[in-house]
Amino acid sequence: MITRRKLLRSTAATGLSLAAGGLAAPAIAQGAKIRLGYVSPQSGPLAAFSEADQFIIDGFLGSDAGGSFEVIVKDSQSNPNRAAEVAGELIIDEEIDLMLVASTPETTNPVATTCEAEGIPVISTVAPWQPWFIGQQGNPGDPGSWRPFDYSFHFFWGLEDVISTFTAMWNQLETNKQVGGLFPNDGDGNAWGDPNVGFPKPLDAQGYGLTDPGRYQNLTDDFSAQINAFKAANCEIVTAVPIPPDFTTFWTQAKQQGFTPKAASIGKAILFSQAVEALGDQGHNLSSEVWWSPRHPFASSLTGQSAGDLAAGYTAATGRQWTQPIGFVHALFEMAADVMGRVEDSRDPDEVAAAIAATQLQSIVGRLAFDGAGLPPFAATNIAKTPLVGGQWRLKNGGGYDLVIVDNSDHSDIPTGGTMEEIS
Repeated sequence: MITRRKLLRSTAATGLSLAAGGLAAPAIAQGAKIRLGYVSPQSGPLAAFSEADQFIIDGFLGSDAGGSFEVIVKDSQSNPNRAAEVAGELIIDEEIDLMLVASTPETTNPVATTCEAEGIPVISTVAPWQPWFIGQQGNPGDPGSWRPFDYSFHFFWGLEDVISTFTAMWNQLETNKQVGGLFPNDGDGNAWGDPNVGFPKPLDAQGYGLTDPGRYQNLTDDFSAQINAFKAANCEIVTAVPIPPDFTTFWTQAKQQGFTPKAASIGKAILFSQAVEALGDQGHNLSSEVWWSPRHPFASSLTGQSAGDLAAGYTAATGRQWTQPIGFVHALFEMAADVMGRVEDSRDPDEVAAAIAATQLQSIVGRLAFDGAGLPPFAATNIAKTPLVGGQWRLKNGGGYDLVIVDNSDHSDIPTGGTMEEIS
């Protein structure tokens, strides 16, 4: 397929060749910097995911490898349509060589879909692989029609990992195994609640009952129907994957209406300390997935920093507590440097895509390789899985919260700092 991007490049290359007597050289050979596009939700309800972006990008550009790159940043505004729009701007107007994108399917999917259509290599992260891969298929409901991508690559964990982690945390407690599911009508919520790839089947297999009141719209201001359904089913566990403001609304209303489960394992919304701090002392012992922390035993291929060093550097530079996306956004730029260090022509999308596919990188989030490890065959080409453990937010004596790893059943090399406790 001849994309608009390829046509423009072909036309420009022809003109340059004529002007130079047919001796045109690749852009990289002329000393031009490699152009990276980066899209993330820097504003809107998902903005917490991008809090550390500037710190990471500044660190990347200041590294030994960073001098060869230019990074052009675009804000998705937490809107999928805007994400696709700015991806097009980066491809057509900025003529990037490689796209990087992070943070929830609402950002990663429209960007990756645009890149795939335009024939531009893209690496994405911070979205479970199922909503990323399946959500971009022409017919998500027909597994027989799913096809691998040519230019799109993604690294993160999957729903099988978060289900394993959450149930391992719940199994540390005495409960009635009745779970309330709070799933929004978005890429994450539809995947988590999906009867085939989401929570229902694995929970049933482990003897858990799931009460799912159905999808709700993001930025809902009344969760009474869901709370009443969970109370009627005597749910002692809640799991959810809301955007941060929606969980604040839900949890505040749950407390007001006398609903306090023994465990609440919440994806996405309580990844960030400020989201938990917004709940006052009602955030104590809320649990969540932990994809990266200062305790993770990995180091940067760019700077040699340990996970602890990188987190401490962020706090020293900003005065803010570390957040999980720090590691994964850093790893995006690690991979960009690694990939572009293995290509002869950064302007050749097919060569760049082949280099991404051949990646074998020890990064600050662990090993990154598109070798199919832990994946079904249909996703093996485009996904690299990363480790997942479970943690709880604990109130600190001086105020604020610490995220304590309480389960490492699937990855014993990542140390725990405590055991699971009931919400009181």
